Amino acid sequence: MYSSVSALLCLSSAIGALAHGNHAKVDPWNDDYAGTPDLSFSGVTSFAHLPHVKCLDKPDTAFDIALLGVPFDSAVSFRPGARFGPYALRSGSRRQRPDRGYSSRLEVNPYTSGLYVLDCGDVPVTPFDPATAIKQVKAGYKSVLHHPVVNEEEMKRLHMQKGLDGEYHPRIIALGGDHTIVLPILDAVSEVYGPVSVIHFDAHIDTWNPNRYVGSVSLQADVNHGTFFWHAYEKGFIKGNSSIHAGIRTRFAGPQDLDDDVTAGFDLIHTFDIDDYGVDWISEKIKARIGNGPVVISLDVDVMDPSIVPATGTPESGGWTSRELRRILHSLVGLNVVAFDVVELSPAYDTQGEISAIAAADMVYDFLSILALGVDQESTEEKTYHTVDEL
Repeated sequence: MYSSVSALLCLSSAIGALAHGNHAKVDPWNDDYAGTPDLSFSGVTSFAHLPHVKCLDKPDTAFDIALLGVPFDSAVSFRPGARFGPYALRSGSRRQRPDRGYSSRLEVNPYTSGLYVLDCGDVPVTPFDPATAIKQVKAGYKSVLHHPVVNEEEMKRLHMQKGLDGEYHPRIIALGGDHTIVLPILDAVSEVYGPVSVIHFDAHIDTWNPNRYVGSVSLQADVNHGTFFWHAYEKGFIKGNSSIHAGIRTRFAGPQDLDDDVTAGFDLIHTFDIDDYGVDWISEKIKARIGNGPVVISLDVDVMDPSIVPATGTPESGGWTSRELRRILHSLVGLNVVAFDVVELSPAYDTQGEISAIAAADMVYDFLSILALGVDQESTEEKTYHTVDEL
């Protein structure tokens, strides 16, 4: 009996050796094309073909800059669909890639500048319960914000601000999602840096007092993509009298809306100011308002004209072109920016050519470039900007 079993085992080993050891490895791809990179239209669609990890499932993953999708659109007032914004932004970035990311205008490649950039996937928020979704956004964003960084020395060289805990924290570029996501984002960011200033690019002020906002029929309905800045002001997430809107052109219920806006800590640049005063005036007004403290740049894609970006939930005519907006963004290099977001991209309303998604993805590239160029050293100490009246 024993000898029969031994014989069978020997025969099995011989067959295995014949199958695995004596046959030549068949791998024509690596024989002829090893190392061929994905092209703009191939590969898994991460932002700009960056490495991608679901960071929420791997809390020890280190990076300096994270792209984080927030697919939430349960608090919009007109056209829904921004839950597909993170997908659209990644799709619109397919012609970007780290090895061809150099900007001749800004003289930097943000993908290879020394800060490690990672696509961290999405926060999987529920579409059925906005109150829970907002909690999920804060939890997900806060977790990513507390991941370890890779290059502390580079962040120090770039004069990036540490948190109140004395530690460096990653910079996050949130890919929305409707604008409501900025409320939990400001909540998480202010816990790390204290109250922050906001540079808000938008056609709408989003500081509407929910006591006067149409559709605010409950406490939950009071929190939406038009009122979130008011709530952020009431909760102390925003530094007083230090924030500014740019590109505003919507209609108001009356002067009381503008009074509430001032109460919430904002000044205002109208979209037509670019014709009357130009890009440099807008840039100087923003810098004079913000100063050298930590600032969040929040960009609603409807700041651009719907002829440029049709894919948004609340379009308003008379907006800026993508070129004008990018020139303004470039002028903000050196500010002490601790967080960015791009919101309200609703790809269902885009063209077949994805013109909205491509424009929005280019704004993200500019955000990355701003981070790669660092903070003006004077901005972390003391810097004097001209007031608008002095220009």
